[in-house]
Amino acid sequence: MRNSLKTWVLAHRFLSVLIVMLALVLVAVGLRLLTPSAAEDHRAAASPAAPSGASREVDGPAHSAPDPTAVPSAPIRQTTDPDRFVRAVAEGLFAWDTTSTNLPGLTEQLLTVADPTGEEIPGLLIDLRTYLPSPKVWTHLGQYRTRQWLEVTDVVEPAAWREALAQAPDGAVAEGTTARTVTGVRHRAGTWDGEPAAVSSPVQFTVFVVCGPAYDQCHLLRLSASDAALH
Repeated sequence: MRNSLKTWVLAHRFLSVLIVMLALVLVAVGLRLLTPSAAEDHRAAASPAAPSGASREVDGPAHSAPDPTAVPSAPIRQTTDPDRFVRAVAEGLFAWDTTSTNLPGLTEQLLTVADPTGEEIPGLLIDLRTYLPSPKVWTHLGQYRTRQWLEVTDVVEPAAWREALAQAPDGAVAEGTTARTVTGVRHRAGTWDGEPAAVSSPVQFTVFVVCGPAYDQCHLLRLSASDAALH
């Protein structure tokens, strides 16, 4: 670590303040950044799919063929490349299988590559509630052998982040701290009435990370909500 402890504390505090400031801006235009939502629990707890084949964004699967290439979650590989790291985090965040994945293990998997100082861990745990099913919903989805994965189509540094850094006081942000907005398609597959079923929906969210020269490897700091990515 090349910076002093004091600099790191200021850097992490600034990141939290910056995220709050960005959230206020997004709220002004009808979006939210880091507020956990109960919508996932409410919708996923409903009927998993209509017999007619109609689908909902987060409900159980609707009728269509599942992707046979989808696999359960795996440890997230660390790297010095922020684009590759963010892609790995995004895929790991969405990759689970109710027939083989341990729900607490999903959180632990992400925490193993999280902020090593611990400053951002409490906020990250709150962020994860936006993405990971609650135990109740997990049990519901398990009845349909639901599995999920993410098809990443784009990873870019948002202009809003660059503008925020330009306005940040000197030394307020640790070197290597950056953000990437991920665009992709979330897939869920399972069974309905004994038949294969699947549903897909577009997603876009922002991942905040810190890489070199601050650290030898990239680390996860925070996540935006899935409907409030920075642009």
